[in-house]
Amino acid sequence: MTTKRWDSRRVYAALVFVPAFYALVRYAPPIAFFALVATAALLAVAEFYRLHFRDEGLPAAVMTLGFSATALVLASFQWPGGIPERALVLMIIMAALLHRLCARRTVTHGLMDPAIVAFGPLYVGLCLGHLVLIRVMPEGEFLIFGLFLITWAADTGAYYAGTSLGRHKLAPSISPNKTVEGLAGGLLAAVLAAFLAQAWFLPSLTSADCGAVACLLTIAGLLGDLSESAMKRGAGVKDSGSLIPGHGGMLDRLDSLLFTAPAFYYYVLLAK
Repeated sequence: MTTKRWDSRRVYAALVFVPAFYALVRYAPPIAFFALVATAALLAVAEFYRLHFRDEGLPAAVMTLGFSATALVLASFQWPGGIPERALVLMIIMAALLHRLCARRTVTHGLMDPAIVAFGPLYVGLCLGHLVLIRVMPEGEFLIFGLFLITWAADTGAYYAGTSLGRHKLAPSISPNKTVEGLAGGLLAAVLAAFLAQAWFLPSLTSADCGAVACLLTIAGLLGDLSESAMKRGAGVKDSGSLIPGHGGMLDRLDSLLFTAPAFYYYVLLAK
């Protein structure tokens, strides 16, 4: 088994991102956090579309529709009570179907293209929108820190446990590097991170909460990662982009969070 070398670019990226993220969440008004989530979502949607439209370039009509729909979905989280949810989903579906009127691609793409166009804002926008909901909860900024810390710990623990101890493949047809040992390492790191969050800034979490949240976010993050890996494998690419040195694209960084954010939100909503 080959061991992956340490990529110092990951450390440099973290040294820049982590302090800036902490300052924005802790001290800036909630609208600043919304702007950060919206920016990340738009970048992720653009990368998602490029997975499908990579051969002929990304059509301007797709970008315009995708960005507008994603912004509307996120706005519905930030300012609830505006556009009804069913009307918003209906608008996205109809616009995705009608965008073919402005497209130059052949009609042989008439089935798949609208599905991809509609799915991007729903996949990224609906999932990331739960970060906005978490931020406005009581202790919202600390819940955000806890979510990111546990998700990051699970990803990091799985990565290093898998590369050093991995023997048994978890999903070889989707992600050959995922192993059972990596999953166990990720779970252990997530449990430690949950108890660290409890001791450091989230005393409202009980010991049972720490164990439950660690298990929930580890599994949710794994499923999010595997879902994106399946899409990239179908598109024949290794990374969704090259935006972040050592990390790939924005969608690569958000794949776990897209599933852990809703899972964490509904756990907190139902358990507290």
